[in-house]
Amino acid sequence: MEDIIQLNYLIEKDQDLSWGLVVSTTGCQDINPHAPYPPKSHPAQYLFSTENGRILNEYQLIYISKGQGYFTSKGQNKVEVKEGDMFLLFPGEWHNYSPGEETGWFEYWIGFNGTDMDNRVIAEFFIKNKPIFNVGKNEEIINLYKIALRTSKEQKSGYQQILAGIVNLLLGFAYSANELHTFEDIKVTNQINKAKTIMHDNVLTGITCEEIAQRVGMGYSWFRRIFKLYTGFAPAQYMQELKVNKSKELLTNTMLTCQEIAYEIGFETPSYFNITFKRKTGITPKEYRKQTQERII
Repeated sequence: MEDIIQLNYLIEKDQDLSWGLVVSTTGCQDINPHAPYPPKSHPAQYLFSTENGRILNEYQLIYISKGQGYFTSKGQNKVEVKEGDMFLLFPGEWHNYSPGEETGWFEYWIGFNGTDMDNRVIAEFFIKNKPIFNVGKNEEIINLYKIALRTSKEQKSGYQQILAGIVNLLLGFAYSANELHTFEDIKVTNQINKAKTIMHDNVLTGITCEEIAQRVGMGYSWFRRIFKLYTGFAPAQYMQELKVNKSKELLTNTMLTCQEIAYEIGFETPSYFNITFKRKTGITPKEYRKQTQERII
C-alpha cells in the first residue's frame, strides 16, 4: 500500500498566473473498504461531508486507480465511477463523491486554476454535464500524478510550469478518451483511420473523397459528416492540407517548377495552387522555396 501523500496549498508567484495555468494542490490517498471518507488526514481546506457535498473555487482532476464508488454533481446525476475513471470538478459547481463501502478506492488528484482552462471550458472542450472520462487503467497517467506529487514536494525553480504541463497532459488524456469513446459507440474509428491512410497514400493520384468513402464501406454523406467530427476537417479540406504539405516537400527537395508541382499534386491551375498555398502558409510557393533554400545554405 502506498503512503498517503498530501500537499495542501502550493505557492504561486504573480508571474506564474500569466503562464495560463497554476496548480494549487496535488495528492493521493488509499481508502480501505469500510474506512471513513473523507479520512481525518484529508486537507482541512478541502474537507466535505458526503451527506451534503461541497463547492470548490478551483478545478480538480481526480483519477481512480483501483476500487469503485459514486459521483454526482449539479450537472451530472449520480453515477458509478470505477478503476480507470477520471472526473473533473469545476469551480463553483456543487459535487459529491465517495468510494464504495465494500471496495474502497485509491484516488489521485490535482487542483488548478487559470485562463487556459477557463478558455477550454468556454470552447466546450470540457462541459459540466460530462465530467467523467473513462481513460482506463493507465500507467502513464499514474506516473504523471506521481511526478506531480514529487514536483510539488520538491518545489524546485519553475515547478509551477512543470505542474502546468502535467495538467495539460492529463487533460489531453481525458479529452482524447472522451472523443474515442464517442467514435467507438458508432463503430467508425477503424474506418476513419483507414480513410486517412488511403488519403496519405494517394495524395498524388487524384483519388476522390467519394472513392475513399466507398473503399471504407461508408455512404459519402455519412462519411463526410463523421470524418469532420473525428478530424476537425471535411474530407476535401483534409486532402487539401495533405497536398499543401506535399507541395512543401517538393518545393524543398526537388527542382520542379511551381507550375509543375501544382499539376503534380492535382491542382487545376497553378494560380489556384498559388492562392491556396498562400492562404495556408501566409507566403507564396516561390517565397517558401526561397526561404527553405536559404536555411539549407
